[in-house]
Amino acid sequence: MTAIDPASNPHIRIWWEDLAVGDSRDLGSLTVTEEEIVAFARQYDPQPFHLDPEAARHSVFGALCASGWHTCALAMRLMVTNFLHESSSLGSPGLESLKWLKPVFPGDELRLRHTIVDKRPMGKRPDVGLVRTVWALFNQHGEQVLHMEGWGMFRRREPGAPPQSP
Repeated sequence: MTAIDPASNPHIRIWWEDLAVGDSRDLGSLTVTEEEIVAFARQYDPQPFHLDPEAARHSVFGALCASGWHTCALAMRLMVTNFLHESSSLGSPGLESLKWLKPVFPGDELRLRHTIVDKRPMGKRPDVGLVRTVWALFNQHGEQVLHMEGWGMFRRREPGAPPQSP
């Protein structure tokens, strides 16, 4: 397998070799609206506390709140916009942990932090490296609302080269 010429992929600025254990990135923020919460819920998670402010007031949440799956989608949007679109990302084999720690309400400003906790070459694909990450999503009060851990796959600039030492 030969090395990939980065010049042939000008949109890619971040390759597997550029990612190091301990790296942490702030991946921006966005504000959640009631309209977005209800629209997502109508299509994907039509529970009363995601659809109807009055019903939500009588729920355990006390107010209309975003679906946990909507919260994941919002984190994914920040990840793609502010990191993955300029990386050699090849997707993910899945998550190891997902926790919704606090509800997300209309008007909340969410900020994503991404931290690399492990990395290794993929055993059967010398052109791919794996990166284990923690995603932490916080609201405007600094409270963590989402915790996700999982592996991402990234194309290697130098397939088959030994991994970087930390």
